[in-house]
This record gives sequence, structure tokens and C-alpha cells, in this order.
Amino acid sequence: MKQFEQKFHQFRGDIRAPQHFHGSNLSKRQWLLIVILILSDLVALALAWRMARYLNHFYSPPPPQLVWWTWLGLPSLFWCFAAMTLIFFAYGGLYSPSARGQNYIRIVQLVGFVYLFSLVINYFYDPTLDAPRSLFFTAWFSSLLMVMLGRFITTLILGQSRRLQPATPVFVIATSARLKHLTQTLEHRSNYQVVGASLASMAHNAHTLQNILESGAIEVLAEDLPKTDLASTLYWNLRRAGIILRLLPSSREILYRRGMPEIFAGLPTLRVEMPFLVGLDYRIKRSLDFIAALLGLLMLSPVFLAIAIAIKSSSPGPIFFHQERVGLQGKVFQMWKFRTMVINAAELQGQLETQNESQDGIMFKLKQDPRIIPIGHFLRKTSLDEFPQLFNVILGDMSLVGPRPLPIRDVEHFDAWHHIRHQVMPGITGLWQISGRSNIGDFNDVARLDLYYIDNWSLNLDLNILVETLRIIVFGKGAY
Repeated sequence: MKQFEQKFHQFRGDIRAPQHFHGSNLSKRQWLLIVILILSDLVALALAWRMARYLNHFYSPPPPQLVWWTWLGLPSLFWCFAAMTLIFFAYGGLYSPSARGQNYIRIVQLVGFVYLFSLVINYFYDPTLDAPRSLFFTAWFSSLLMVMLGRFITTLILGQSRRLQPATPVFVIATSARLKHLTQTLEHRSNYQVVGASLASMAHNAHTLQNILESGAIEVLAEDLPKTDLASTLYWNLRRAGIILRLLPSSREILYRRGMPEIFAGLPTLRVEMPFLVGLDYRIKRSLDFIAALLGLLMLSPVFLAIAIAIKSSSPGPIFFHQERVGLQGKVFQMWKFRTMVINAAELQGQLETQNESQDGIMFKLKQDPRIIPIGHFLRKTSLDEFPQLFNVILGDMSLVGPRPLPIRDVEHFDAWHHIRHQVMPGITGLWQISGRSNIGDFNDVARLDLYYIDNWSLNLDLNILVETLRIIVFGKGAY
């Protein structure tokens, strides 16, 4: 009996119970961002209701029985809706400092749920009271529009402010073969400060936990954790201290996360759910690709004309540049761009191969590329040179979001597992573009981002990538 007491003495009770009651281990900046998101949603809801009241003022104003009091020019009914919406948003993780806070599909679901739930409450409150349908549906759809628009604008602004935040202290746990690489990646690529490290084999050791606590880390990045009797031991120990745990998963672990826990024949299993309408989300994606690309070409036609004039004035030669790229299932297609280099750039690349700055040589990257024409630097910095690929989207060769199609020269240097990225439609933008772009020198890291995208694909992930891409285009981060 004593040996069991000694083994588990460090827990001192239920492993899930915190050592002391405390809030989330968030920085002042993260709390500020949460407050800004809450205010953004509240303002968006207020604007939506004012819009709805204006549109319905001459038709069906709110019944007096539902207007108990008015504050800041808005009826009590609004404040009830707003409070309910913010509570459901908070419970649904939409105020989390993580990517969950940018789940636009979740926003649509929760706003819809609040309005439908209000019908149930109204029925039990007074079945004879019939709220104006025109006001109800106008408020519903305007709330969706304004909240998503507010989140979109707020995300663009807050996303840029991340560059100004102080470095986040991180403790790294990995195998000996990966520890150095992960540490260097964190220090050189992003705004993190590595304050300690440990081998994965020692992850569940009490000494490692003590080192984490003493290091001052507020996040732990772990990879290849060893098997143990209780797989969540490290997680619960860190949670008790308010420290965030980040795991670098394998594709198999990502598949596990798609499953729903369920007891099957007395065995703990994960049941992977199938959608009600299989393939509907992908068909929606392809339809949105075509519609967005067509609208983009129409709206950007004046910009295209200005770029064409600038290219012609900057350098002799054609306006557009096309190159063979490898796309879906290895199919080769012509990808279009605005020309940013001299006409004989392809021939000159052979002479510059010795200056290639790519770590593994798979891609060709040169920060100070002498082939770029004067206007080319601006076009590449702002990613305006990529806009003609909207034609590729309409032709069906590309999507708005997906793994970036690479030249044949690069694909010929691929390892076997790199070709997995060709199992989905290539895109104009993707996780690679919003996670470092030209700053990622190891193609293995690029391929891992592509595999993560494939394993975790959803319409909401595409929306988040498009929003972040827009921010990068505006501020020109990571391009050259």
C-alpha cells in the first residue's frame, strides 16, 4: 500500500483538481484581446438591431409587452439577446485566444441557435404573444452579417498586433533527434522564447515537471510523448498550474481527434462520424471558389490594368508570366502570374543555383534576386503578382485555398512522402503562406503544414486562411 502512496504522492488528491483556484494563465494582452472581441460583438449586435428596427419601423415595431425598459436607445429585448449571445459565444470558445475564436461557421451556428432558442422562450413566456416575423428575421440575418464583419475587421487588426507582443516563454519536450531543430525553429521563426527543454523519454518524470514550473514557461510544446499508464498525466499536471500544452501530432493522432468517444462491445473506441450529406462541404468549397474568383476578377479589373501599365513601364516584355506547375494527382498545368522578373529569368536561374538560400535545395529562394524588375519587388511584397491565378481557379486547375503548386524543378527533388500534398487541389494560398511564407527554409516543414491542412480541412479552416492571407497581403509579411 505504501508503494502506491509514494508513487502518487505528488498529486495530493484528484489529478484534475487545481492546486488553488485561479483563472486561465493568460497575459494582460490576451485578456485585452478578449475584451476587444466582446466589445466588437456587442457593437455589431447593436448595429444589427438598429438596422432591423429601422427597416421594420414602418411595418411591425416590437410589441410593447416585450419592451420592459430601454437603455442607450436599445430596448430590453436586445439586451437579453445580446447577453444570451455573448454567453453562448464564451461557452463555445469564441473568446479563446486560440484559433477557435476565429470559427466563423461556429458563429453562424450559435447566432442561429440563440434566435431559435428565443422562440421557445417566447412561447413559454406568453403563447399568445406573436413577435413580428419581419423584425425577427431581419435582426437574425443582420446579426450574422454584422458579427462576422466585425470579427473579420477585428481579426485583421489584432492579427497584425501579434508582431508587437512580447516573446512567449516556452518549454520544449521532444526526442534527441528533434529537440535542437524545434528549439531553433521557435527562436528564429516566431515570437517565442525557449526557456527550457527536456527529452521526451523524461516527459512524465516529476523532475521534468519541476523544471517546467521553475522555468516560468506559460506554454509547453511536446512531440513524441512516451506511452504511460495514464496518457493525460502531463496534461493534467500542467493544467493544474495553468500552463498550456501544445502537442505536435502525427497524422494518426489527428485522425484520432476526429473520433467521438464511445463504448463499443465493452471497449473504449473512437467512432469517426460521417456527415449527413457526404461531400456537400467540398461542393460548397468549389462553388465558392468559382463565384469568388469570378467576382474577384470583375472587381479587380482596374487594379489589373494599373499593374499591366506599371509592368510595361518598368521592363520590356509580356505582362503575364506562366509556368508549368504540378497540381492535383501530379497533373501539370500552366499557372499564371504577373511578370515580376526579366524575360530570360528561367535561363538565369541555372547560373544562380549555387546561391540558393533554401536549406534543403528543394525550392529555389533568393532574397536579393537580381532577376526581379523594379516594379517586381512591390508586386511580390504585396502578393499582387499572384492575382492572375484567379483564372486558374475558374479553369478548375486551382482552388482559393490549398497546398501551393510548385514547379517541376522543385517536385523532382521531392521525397516520396512529399507527394501526399498532390492528393488535394492546389491553392492560391494555404497554411504555408500564412505560417511564414518565404521565412520557412526547410521543405519538410512546408510539407507538414500541407499534411496538417489535409488532415484538418474544413470550410472554416479555409475561411481563417483567407482572412489571414488578406492581412498578410495588406502588411506584406514574409514575402520577397
